[in-house]
Order: sequence, then structure tokens, then C-alpha cells
Amino acid sequence: MLTQRVTIIKVQVQITAEMGSPAHHLLSLLLNSSLLPLTPVPGSGHLEVPASTSPVRDNMWINNQSSRDDFILLGFSDRPWLETPLFVIFLVAYIFALFGNVSIILVSRLDPQLDSPMYFFVSNLSLLDLCYTTSTVPQMLVNLRGPEKTISYGGCVAQLYIFLALGSTECILLAIMALDRYTAVCKPLHYPIIMSHRCCIHMATGTWISGFANSLVQSTLTVVVPRCGHRVVDHFFCEVPALLKLACADTHVNEAELNVLGALLLLVPLTLILGTYVLIAQAVMRIHSAESRWKAFNTCASHLLVMSLFYFTAISMYIQPPSSYSHDRGKIMALFYGIVTPTLNPFIYTLRNKDVKAALGRALTKEFWVKTG
Repeated sequence: MLTQRVTIIKVQVQITAEMGSPAHHLLSLLLNSSLLPLTPVPGSGHLEVPASTSPVRDNMWINNQSSRDDFILLGFSDRPWLETPLFVIFLVAYIFALFGNVSIILVSRLDPQLDSPMYFFVSNLSLLDLCYTTSTVPQMLVNLRGPEKTISYGGCVAQLYIFLALGSTECILLAIMALDRYTAVCKPLHYPIIMSHRCCIHMATGTWISGFANSLVQSTLTVVVPRCGHRVVDHFFCEVPALLKLACADTHVNEAELNVLGALLLLVPLTLILGTYVLIAQAVMRIHSAESRWKAFNTCASHLLVMSLFYFTAISMYIQPPSSYSHDRGKIMALFYGIVTPTLNPFIYTLRNKDVKAALGRALTKEFWVKTG
């Protein structure tokens, strides 16, 4: 088979002089995997590359055996010493997220004492977080432990759409939960009428539909941007800012669309939440009983903490031009709102809420399952 020879200056010197360095790790990864089928020519200082191979970003090549539509997720390849510790951390966090969110969903649905609008929305949030982590963490674990750092084109598009849809839904859901707390504290006599079961179902349904509709628009506009063969994503999952960095065309329209929709889905609900809690604080301060004030504050504190963790990390990612996107900062922020927050949410609600702790205690007894069975 015809081959072409490509001279790579000082390859042999760098590999010898920098054994164990991140650069050596990346070269070893490329030479030993299907990502870069290079064959050294003894004594020549050259490497043989199949003639059918075409160059892509950063002098990387893909052979005929791997699909040209696959994306390469670099993740933490530039810091190979981090991959094993991160694998353990992500695996433990994912297990805790699964356990915590599934527990919240089960007790909220099965325990009659948690049959209220507040816990209806909490169970929706847990379902969101459960799907949120599942859309990204398993792929991250595979890439951290194996030599392959790829994800198929279809898998990348699906991950982009699902992750963005769930994130958009959570933005609106947190605002709905703030409205629920406002009604419970400021209009307690009208609370059963305003937050009726039918109304809660309609609001939850509208929240999910709005989130997935927004994702359809943003992910479609992101996917159709020409990349000119660029497939190396400097991230650990497919996300809008990271994918737009691969574009080889003007992305000002996409950046404007991202900022507009980001402002609508992040800043508008955040403003509503903050305004709602100002009214709640005013109402709480008018309560004469210190015990009642503490109870009202405690019912809102968990939601405020969850909202703060999610919104401020998401805003730092999406309310900025992708052209100024920092890969390292983007990875850290994505870890917070993609893994840390969904893992902590059920424990925040559990540890700060006597009703949930009591429901979990009842769920561990045999009598509970007999009654609900």
C-alpha cells in the first residue's frame, strides 16, 4: 500500500528527554491507539502515515478504521496523573448521586406524609439530576480508564441535546420551586388552591417541554456549524461552548443566540427567584414567633443553597462569548453543575429537612413497604 512520509522534528528527542511528561503521554496515547497509526522508520527520524489519512486539528490523524464522524474528547489527557484519582472520585460521586436521587424520588412518591407540592417538585428535581449525571458520567468514566478517548457523532449529539435540555429544565424548575415557597409562606390560606395537584402537574409539564424545546434550538444551531474536520474537543463531554470552539466559520450568530437564550433561561428565572425571596424575607420578618420564623426560613434555605450552586456556575459558562471560553475554567465549572450539584442536592434536602429524614427512616422499616405495597 502506498504511504506518505511525514517528518516530525525532534519527535525522538522529545520522547526520550521528557518521559512521563504530559506531552509524552499524549504521544504515547496517539501512537498506541487507533487515533494515530504512525509507524517509525528505523534510523530515519521519520514516521510513516497511511496515504488515506487526512490531517485534523493539532497535527492529529485518524485512520481508515475509525469513523471520521467520531469526536475525540481530550478530557484530562494533558494531566494523565489526574485520570485515576478522578475516575475514583467521579465513580463515587455517581454512586452517591444515584442512591440519593432515587431515594428522594421513592420516598416522595410513596410516603403519604410527603404528598405536597413542595416534594412533588423536589422529586422532579431529583429525576432531573439523576438523568443529568447519567448523560455524562458513564462516558467520562470510560474515557478516563481506557485508551480510547472517542465518542461517536450520534452519541455526542445525543449527549449535547439531553444535557442541555435537562439543564434548561432545571433553570425553570428552580424558579417554580421558589414560587411554591413564596405561596406557602406569604399566602398560606390560599396555598392549597393556588398550588393544586393539577396546577403542579401543568407547571412541571410546561417546564420539561420548555427545557427540551430550548435544547432543540441550541443544539441544532451548534451541530450545523461547519467544523472543517475539526473533531478534537478539549472537554470531557459534548457541550455547546466547547463544540463552538471547533467552528471554522463565523459564529457570531451562534454566540448571540447562546447569550440571548442563556439570559432568558438563567437570568430571568434567577431574577424571579431573588425577587421572590425578598418578598419571603419581608413576610418572615413580620412573623412574631421566633420558632415560626425559623421554620419558614428553614423550608427555604435548602432551595436557596441548591439554586446558588447551580445558577452561578452555569452563568459563568453560558453568559459569555464562546470565543473567550477558557478550557480549564470550563471543565471546572462543568464539574460543579454537571456532577457536584446533582450529587449534593438530595443530601442538602435530606440533611436540612426533618420530614424527609423521617420519611427515609420509615422507608427502612418493613411496615412502610407493606402499607404502600
